[in-house]
Amino acid sequence: MSSVTDRLIRGSMWLSLSRAIVNGLSALSTFVLAWYLLPADFGLVAIATTIQIILSSVTELSLNQALIRHESPSETHFSAVWTLSVTRSAILALLFAAASYPIAEFYNEPRLTSVMLALSFSLLLSGLANPRRIMLQRDLIFWQEFVLNVSQKLVGFVVTVAIAAIYQSYWALVIGTLAYQVTNIIVSYTVLPFWPRITFRHARELFSFSLWLTAGQIVNTLNWRIEYLLIGKMLGATQLGHYTVGNTLSTLPTREATAPLNQTIYPGFSKVRNDPVRLIAAYQRAQALLAAVALPAGIGMAVVADPMMRLALGEKWVPAIFIVQALASVFALQTLGSLVQPLGMAKGHTKMLFIRDSQMLVVRVPIIIAGLMMAGLPGVVYARVLTGLISTVVNMLLVKRLINLPFFQQLAANFRALASVALMAAGVWGLSNILSMPTDKLHLALHLAVLVITGGIIYVGSSFVLWLAMKKPDGPETEVHRIIVKFLSKAKRIAVPKSALS
Repeated sequence: MSSVTDRLIRGSMWLSLSRAIVNGLSALSTFVLAWYLLPADFGLVAIATTIQIILSSVTELSLNQALIRHESPSETHFSAVWTLSVTRSAILALLFAAASYPIAEFYNEPRLTSVMLALSFSLLLSGLANPRRIMLQRDLIFWQEFVLNVSQKLVGFVVTVAIAAIYQSYWALVIGTLAYQVTNIIVSYTVLPFWPRITFRHARELFSFSLWLTAGQIVNTLNWRIEYLLIGKMLGATQLGHYTVGNTLSTLPTREATAPLNQTIYPGFSKVRNDPVRLIAAYQRAQALLAAVALPAGIGMAVVADPMMRLALGEKWVPAIFIVQALASVFALQTLGSLVQPLGMAKGHTKMLFIRDSQMLVVRVPIIIAGLMMAGLPGVVYARVLTGLISTVVNMLLVKRLINLPFFQQLAANFRALASVALMAAGVWGLSNILSMPTDKLHLALHLAVLVITGGIIYVGSSFVLWLAMKKPDGPETEVHRIIVKFLSKAKRIAVPKSALS
């Protein structure tokens, strides 16, 4: 195995600790806020944040990716990135604040004005962060990333939950976002000292790489955020709140379970981009490991969504159960081709990625609108499932173009994960139908625990049996076995001198 792949896996394991903490805080925050706030509160803030995200994406410069790919970025490069980021964020903050009243009038929601004015400060703060932070990913350094991720999430969590518990107001979501941004700025300069100066040198050089990424980011954000604006306008804040929370929870297990690996993928692929053999090997190992983690996390979330949401959120969020069941499944399946993004960036085919995003926008938006018009919120969810599956196939075909790895060979590499997760889903679904759904909280918690444990046993057991039946081929199981052996070997070497001294 290549040293790069080793570093990817070690980095993923190190970052797993930080992501486990962040994942726990994210889930806990969503559950707590759902108890204290109403669906309409989430819908109100979702309208403002969706407009904010679209505005940010339309002007996204993708300068961090340019720094990662640069052979030897200098202090001037970092200062140029900081200058461009601050200029952009200041302009965006002013535009966002100016648009607050007209948008509030369009949605007939007066509260939007004050929410958007407050979030304009978030836009301003986003440009002040330390640009040197991206070098942690480029150089595959992880302890500083741990400090940054955990500290800003922890502060945001404490502030958000405290305000929600005391005031039970949607302002908890807004002020929590601001606290997150302030913490990011303070900690990023503390961990990586940097004194930026205003300069526009190297701007053209940086833009030459980021141009197509920026265009792709614009299209991609419109692609994945347009339904929020449509639902908010046509169905109202309450149904948008159900959709927002359902979508957030459905992405949570897949995103957080795979984040440690995803964070190391692009820098890792960039280091071997000129060696086709090593690049294919790194891709296959990374993709197989990603699927082995993402599939049980996402599909598992889907099959236990009903008891989990009744227990954690209460009856007022029952309409969001179907959203979680459908979207968690498709999000998990989409990871089968999701690594085409870092792969295309590493090989410099950013224009190809932009064309893909544009094509998906043309396909996805009409399907979403048709689903919304014909069946309301359930129609949007069905449309998301269909377009998600189309996107997966498109991404896998692009992987074939980039590294000449056939479509069915990509599927074959994930066979054990797909088969095991199918058995897991069938087993948990069957057991949930045999066991009656309790109504009191204690028995509902026990019911959920039984389903989760059963699913875990079935998935791990099936994967291990299939791995043995296939004569122990290379894959995630091999990586886990190798890591365990190395850990036990090191533990034995440490233990022997101690026993000798005694």
